Amino acid sequence: MDILAKLKETFQKVSTSALNNVMQTKSDSVIGIDIGTSAIKVVQIKKREGRAVLETYGAIALGPYADLPAGKVTNLDNEKLLPAITELLKASGVNTKETAFAIPSAASLIFIVDIPDRLSEKEYDSVIQTEARKFIPVPIAEVTLDWWVIPERDSETSGPEGLDETTSTPTSHKKEALVVAIHNDTLTRYKELVTSLELVDPVFEIEVFSSIRANFGHELSPVLIFDMGASKTKLSVIEHGVVRTFHVVNRGSHDISNSLATSLAIPFEKAEELKRSQGLTGIGGDQKAAEIMKASLDYVFMEANSVVLDYERKQNKIISKVVLTGGGVLLKGFVEEAKKNFSCDVVIGNPFAKIEAPVFLSKALESAGPEFGVALGIALRKLQ
Repeated sequence: MDILAKLKETFQKVSTSALNNVMQTKSDSVIGIDIGTSAIKVVQIKKREGRAVLETYGAIALGPYADLPAGKVTNLDNEKLLPAITELLKASGVNTKETAFAIPSAASLIFIVDIPDRLSEKEYDSVIQTEARKFIPVPIAEVTLDWWVIPERDSETSGPEGLDETTSTPTSHKKEALVVAIHNDTLTRYKELVTSLELVDPVFEIEVFSSIRANFGHELSPVLIFDMGASKTKLSVIEHGVVRTFHVVNRGSHDISNSLATSLAIPFEKAEELKRSQGLTGIGGDQKAAEIMKASLDYVFMEANSVVLDYERKQNKIISKVVLTGGGVLLKGFVEEAKKNFSCDVVIGNPFAKIEAPVFLSKALESAGPEFGVALGIALRKLQ
């Protein structure tokens, strides 16, 4: 996007300031890499006096590496990803090898399982693996599992010492574990990238957790994180910092461009340009194009509302806020359209607010932030 190019140019111009001294210091610097279906994003940060500081960042479109227009969805193998990542790291001025990669949600599963309350920690693993088989559609040996027992809050207990408050008899209370599964082939692919790029000490994390880290505050009520990428929209209900519901909609910003190209009988490149320049407002442009884009988004908003209503019905709790993130939500008029579709507070994520950066860049970084949320979130994980 033009704003990203201008922001990058401005950022490079201030490299002669005190910020340049920070960038030249390699110790404690880390990079977060987010490989999407239409672009790769990278963010480099470092720790300074207990705070995370922005050093550099960048993005590169993947379409040209697949002989496609920029903005097109791709599915590149490592052979074609390597030159793209190499060029991005060089152009962005990355100067550290300490790396963290975000794993696409499409290559992973996230779910919650119940486990008996009185199990010892040594017994958790076998029970969770048994329960996980109900959710994973491939042999358990083909995936890598990780899990975390969700801490209980006082309000969730049924009574003192696990007794039913009405009968004073022992309850059959169960604990919950958040389980993530990543296909081994995906991990192998990313490890091969690390080796080929000569990066060190890699950290891998499913992108939804990176997005949450970059966008989530300390809200006490459940929050929906609405993360729209090029090919998919990820919907996560977060409560007390825990993923309670995770749902993927197989539509994203790329589908909006496709709808425009098909409906208006124009090339994809022209549709992408129209989408970015006009957006959903229709002001000073083609009102028909705006209506086509809104119609393309209707299905995504419908799915998001279904997730919200289902959660509220099952948990008897109200989702207090929707946080918009991902490159797709940068579309002009998107926030206003989202507010029409949700009955709660709607805000756009501001990931760069979590780190230090030059004050005069704050507005520009706020505008560009949603696209870099995952890359920044995984970098923060590495920095920790």
